[in-house]
Amino acid sequence: MPIFPFSEKDPIQHPGPPPKRSEVVIIGGGIIGVTTALFLAERNIPVTLLEKGRVAAEQSSRNWGWIRKQGRDADELPIVIEAFRLWRQLAEECGEDIGLDQTGVTYLANSDKDMAGFEEFMKIAAIHGLDTRLLDADETAKLIKGMSRKFKGAMTTPSDMRAEPWLAVPALARLAVRKGAKIIENCAARTLEISAGRIRGVWTEAGYIETSSVLVAGGAWSSLFLRRHGVSIPQLSVRVTVAATEPMPEIYAGAAADEHIAFRRRQDGGYTLAPGGSNLLYLGPDAFRHATKYLPALMANPLGTRYFPCAPSGYPDSWSIPRDWTPDSQSPFERMRVLNPTAERSGLRSVERNFRRLFPQFETVRLKAGWGGMIDAMPDVVPVVDHARAVVGLFVATGMSGHGFGIGPGIGRVVSDLIQGNASGHDLSRFRLSRFYDGSAVRLGPAL
Repeated sequence: MPIFPFSEKDPIQHPGPPPKRSEVVIIGGGIIGVTTALFLAERNIPVTLLEKGRVAAEQSSRNWGWIRKQGRDADELPIVIEAFRLWRQLAEECGEDIGLDQTGVTYLANSDKDMAGFEEFMKIAAIHGLDTRLLDADETAKLIKGMSRKFKGAMTTPSDMRAEPWLAVPALARLAVRKGAKIIENCAARTLEISAGRIRGVWTEAGYIETSSVLVAGGAWSSLFLRRHGVSIPQLSVRVTVAATEPMPEIYAGAAADEHIAFRRRQDGGYTLAPGGSNLLYLGPDAFRHATKYLPALMANPLGTRYFPCAPSGYPDSWSIPRDWTPDSQSPFERMRVLNPTAERSGLRSVERNFRRLFPQFETVRLKAGWGGMIDAMPDVVPVVDHARAVVGLFVATGMSGHGFGIGPGIGRVVSDLIQGNASGHDLSRFRLSRFYDGSAVRLGPAL
């Protein structure tokens, strides 16, 4: 089965060298870093984005491609609503077909408990005027025809969208460059230069960049990089398996999921498939260091995560990965340009089997690709979007917890204003870094 389409062997689209000085430096070329660079460039602010491998080669292209308001944390929702407007605007501006389409998102209920959870979200949906609605068993069967079983019901939001991540994020990067941003691929940030508690610059593998503002948006690598500089975030990375089918007849134009299977129609006529609620956590030093903060999530869903005693060599929380390095020595980020976990064979068999069971009219479901991804997770399933209080000029946007693609342009706009010292237009207290250290109880976001 083919591997994921992005790797460090791909041609570099955004070569260096990096500039000697930049007003803002962004570390990480995923959806958050790219859209932040885009909005800063729009304001004529000199910005340089450093990507250790290739733009969007990690989780920003490996996700399911859902752009949803449905099931969001109440404090994320205003930013998501803004992101919807921005997705449409940016898709038009970039002039490329990124597969953006309004086809809806539906969650299927296996039990009364599932329906009760949906009803709780309906209260949030009503506050924000969403078109989300609950369906009974018969309405669910009519919405997605041909399912082999009758569900208790469903929750659906017809205005939710989809896009092709491996097309969208690179297209937005090209748009950011046209607006004036500098993007440098194959150029890892090694260390920050900090003096008197302020950012002074960034040491990269290709030299030094003088700057006063740095955004760390490194996804699964953020915690490792920040801890090297004395900033601790309780971020872990979980591995998921995703598959793409060959083109097949349409059963539903949008995206849907229950606890066993998630599926989303793709632009090429196939479906993206994934397990509905299963992931794998590699145990490492950070997993033990932050274990108590994850207890509420573990107790809420004790069977949702499987554990493996160690990560492969070079992974962000592997036992052997260096935790300290110098500006003139090779960093862990250069040793692994693209975090490219293999798909679990059992996971691929599972999604193929579960999809075929749900839609038995398909005698075979041919998978044309399968891949793994590492989701940067936080204990309460919402991100950190904040400045690091201990270092003036250091900003953090990470831990998107599997929600980053859809909300990406909204977070990018918010962070660009944070960096400029402008009002964000949203209440960001939910996303402050200090919530994990100021005695606040962990408040779980919705597990939807």
